Formats: sequence, C-alpha cells, structure tokens
Amino acid sequence: MESTVEKKYTFKDFASDQEVRWCPGCDDYVILRSMQKALPEMGVKKEDVVFISGIGCSSRFPYYMDTYGMHGIHGRAPAIASGVKLANPELSVWVMTGDGDSMAIGGNHFIHLLRRNIDLNIILFNNEIYGLTKGQFSPTSTVGQKTKSSPYGNTQPPFQPGELALGAQARFFARVGGNTPKEMTQIFIEAEKFNGTALVEILQNCVIFNDGCFSNVTDKNNREDKQLFVEHGKPMIFGQNKDKGLVLNGLKLEVATIGKNGITEEDILVHDAKEENPTLHKMLVRLEYPLVTGIIRSFNDVTLEEREDALTEEVKANSSFTKTDDLFFSGEIYQVH
Repeated sequence: MESTVEKKYTFKDFASDQEVRWCPGCDDYVILRSMQKALPEMGVKKEDVVFISGIGCSSRFPYYMDTYGMHGIHGRAPAIASGVKLANPELSVWVMTGDGDSMAIGGNHFIHLLRRNIDLNIILFNNEIYGLTKGQFSPTSTVGQKTKSSPYGNTQPPFQPGELALGAQARFFARVGGNTPKEMTQIFIEAEKFNGTALVEILQNCVIFNDGCFSNVTDKNNREDKQLFVEHGKPMIFGQNKDKGLVLNGLKLEVATIGKNGITEEDILVHDAKEENPTLHKMLVRLEYPLVTGIIRSFNDVTLEEREDALTEEVKANSSFTKTDDLFFSGEIYQVH
C-alpha cells in the first residue's frame, strides 16, 4: 500500500488514552510498543490504519491504538478484515490474533485469507495456550502439556503456524521472538510494504499460564546459539561466534561448523526469501535447531484484488450491456398485464 504522508508521526500519535490491561511482564506490551514505533516509518496516514481483532488477550489491541479498529467475534477477524480491505483498498489493514483465535475456531477463515492473498497483514501472538480464558490447551500446545483442560497432559499434536501457513499458500511468513522489539519493529514495516497477505508469528510468552514456553530459544543468554535470524541474500549463519550455519545434506538441513571438516562460509546456504518454490521455506519453518526467525518467505504474487480488477475489466470489455436495463431485459422476457 502506498500513501503520501506530510506529517511526521511518532509512536505517541498511535497510543490511545485507554489503560493497557495485560498482565505485568507480558510480551504483548513489547508487541504494542513495536507496532507504535513501526507505524510512523511506514509512510501511511494515521486515518488510513485499521486494526481488526477477534477474541483473546491479543484482541484487546485495537483499544490501545489511536486508529480505526474493531474488536470482533471469536475467530472472525480475517473475514471482517477482508471486507474492510476489499471495500476500501487504500486502507492499511491489520489482523491481531492469537493461536487459539486464529487456528481453532478461526482456522477456516485464517487459511482462506492466506490462500486468497488479500493485501493485508496478520500478527499472530503464539503463546501455546488460551490465556484470556485462563489456561486451556490451544492448537499449538505441545503433546504432554498440562493445562486447565488437560490436567494429565495434552494428547493432541500441535499445529506449526509456519507450516500451516505455507500449506495454505502464504506468500509472506515471518517469525520473531516476543522479546526482540528491534527486529519485530522492522518486520512489521516489511510486512506493510509487502503486496499481499503478510503473516508474522510472534513467539509470545504468557507469564501466567505458560511461562517460559519459548525461553529455551528466546532467552537472551542462549538465543544466539538457538536461533537463526535469516535475512534475504545472506548466508544462514548463527551462533554466538557466528561460526555455525545451515547446509543441505540430501533432503535434510544440517548444522555445520565453519572451519571444521573443510566447511567454509561459501558452503553455507544463502537465504532466498523471494523464491517461488516454498520447499526450502517449509524446511526452515520445521527446523527445531536452530529455530529459524526473521522473514522466511516473501514471494511477490498477484493479489486477490488484482485478480478481481482484471476479471472485472475483462468482463466489461466483452459485455454487450452498457447499462443495467440492458441486462434486465435481455434474453426471454414476459410482461404482466
């Protein structure tokens, strides 16, 4: 979406006067501030920004933004947001959702929004639990996880949001830790620049009902060794000493150490987020060590709006009707006396 902005905004311009009511220590505060810092850098007029949410802790988001928005019903934010964007293509539309809201009751809306590739953005707060309703297991909860609704351990295999998204033909998928505001802010900006549906999964800690759910990869003391933050066109290197990287061994990604067994930086795979074929992107989202963050996929494709506009022009060009009455009185007609 392109827009010319004369006024230079700051994050304060996007903060509402509502009291922010999340639990102390929740990553949601980081996400909120990162969004408020990202919006002034997007070149979008404040009155053109819309936040749509469903139900859940994440869905309080529209209240805390001094923009247009709607707190919708459970799982239906993608449907509402699709209508908003198609009705006014000039708007910058954001869906704020959680793992339960988007992939349980809202699963059908979620996958079809990705498939259609409407030009809007989805921010998925994934904390692997139902937080607002006090700690039931969600579609991303791990097997064996003990929750209020699985006191003896969850028996249902979890969805992997990135894998589900790419299976639904997502053209843009990014993942970022909930405690990395700098990276998060930049990814939000890149999501807005992308022409199509952009999905950003945030590994968001729930301090009350699932504390530490991602700490093994997001904790500041070990994330450099456990996370690989990918950037398009750069070698996929990670580690505190930047001496580890990904290589392809047959049909599997493997971690290699630069300087050992003849491995040099030239042997490390270079990330291509813009590749049309999602095979490598799917391998990256499935990888557990290292956990891949950053913009994993960013393939520019035709959007639903562009397809609809092209079809409309084609139908108009080939139509023999110039006004509605021509259509109404075409073919077999009859008169009532």
